[in-house]
Amino acid sequence: MPTVGSNKPNVLVVDDRVDVRISARFVLEDNHYQVTEAESPAMAKELIKQQQIDLVLLDMNYSRDTTSGEEGLELLAWLNKADLGIPAVAMTAWSNVELAVKAMQLGAGDFLEKPWKNQRLLQVVAQQIKVSGLKKQNQKLQQRLDNTEIEKGDYQWRSPCMHELMQQISSVASANVAILLTGDNGTGKSQLASYIHQQSQVSNGPFIAVNMGAISETLFESEMFGHTKGAFTDAKSNRIGRFELAKNGTLFLDEIANIPLTQQSKLLRVLETGEYEVLGASQTQFTSIRLISATNGNFKELIDNELFREDLFYRINTIEFRVPSLKERTLDIAPLSEYFIKLYCKKYAKPNITLSDDAKAALQDYHWPGNIRELSHLMERAVLLCRNERLTVRDLNLKPSQEEASADSQLPMMTLEDAEKQLISQALNLEDQHVPKAAKLLGLTKSSLYRRLEKYADLQK
Repeated sequence: MPTVGSNKPNVLVVDDRVDVRISARFVLEDNHYQVTEAESPAMAKELIKQQQIDLVLLDMNYSRDTTSGEEGLELLAWLNKADLGIPAVAMTAWSNVELAVKAMQLGAGDFLEKPWKNQRLLQVVAQQIKVSGLKKQNQKLQQRLDNTEIEKGDYQWRSPCMHELMQQISSVASANVAILLTGDNGTGKSQLASYIHQQSQVSNGPFIAVNMGAISETLFESEMFGHTKGAFTDAKSNRIGRFELAKNGTLFLDEIANIPLTQQSKLLRVLETGEYEVLGASQTQFTSIRLISATNGNFKELIDNELFREDLFYRINTIEFRVPSLKERTLDIAPLSEYFIKLYCKKYAKPNITLSDDAKAALQDYHWPGNIRELSHLMERAVLLCRNERLTVRDLNLKPSQEEASADSQLPMMTLEDAEKQLISQALNLEDQHVPKAAKLLGLTKSSLYRRLEKYADLQK
């Protein structure tokens, strides 16, 4: 049995001859490999299900006959179908080119002829384990690209509250403690998590961000711990879990308050021990990660209502930082707007656009229910729609607050004729006295608006 938690690659030697297995063990163990033995393909399958196997060294011929290699081919076919990512090296005492080709077609990475030369055996084993490791690394990198969206920028905060927060974060970023970021939606918690990772001792490792609010209860284990092919109906291939992707790096759990209560014990266990099982596999895996979490939820209320475990809360909350809303960072509103304008001008190959003074004033007075995320989206839309080199209040299209909308809905009493004249005047001013455009804005035909302009001659003065 391999030593639990050992870093030595575990080679499974499958052969019905004891002397062959012993010979392989001596050579491999002398060169820093672990060795597990199986006397038949059936026994090998059971061991693969129970243990972490890094390579299978497989004899092709057993009890049925001595030359066809059918039993060995069946095991290779099983490994290929199971898609476990375990490399295999076929071996036989018979020099048989056709059998070697069949073995390679079924997924064998190489072929050894017995009796082997020890140097050749070690070379093949080392090469296949290295290739397998590179394949797994590529899969991890692809999943990181698929699952991680981090905005990176060089903006420097100007508001005193953000200066204070960044100083506090910088003082603990290098310590391997669990950090909880709280605050309203859109305040930039994910960007701060990325910053903490960059300042940490695991900055050379991966940064894996997970939106816990987007993971359903039924997919929690698959997403967080991974699954094997066939573990459930839609498991068409192996999937690496987020804890393995984040190993020796940072795992950022956004919207952590949304984890279903039924899954919280599983998260608590891996955070306490580093141990977990891949869905569909029995062997225990180990991980080591730096944890950062974020939420806009009320944990006291959730705990009081027994919707969130108190012991899990303390595990994720060694240090808590509240991220201020954008309205609390008034000195940053205009500079951030200009930063986003430059960002999106570059992204969409637009000429340089500046922000007018009236637009800056309007941004400063706005209520920002969506915080920085709303500001980013607003600037992106404005840059895309802006037809001039200067961005005005009209380009911003700011939404009124509920109070402002309510106040706007209280129209002053006036005659219908005065109301019509006022609407026509506003439409003409908005469209720079362009009658067809003003008519479209009012829901009128061009001729209808011209008739009203003739009626209200004073509007044309």
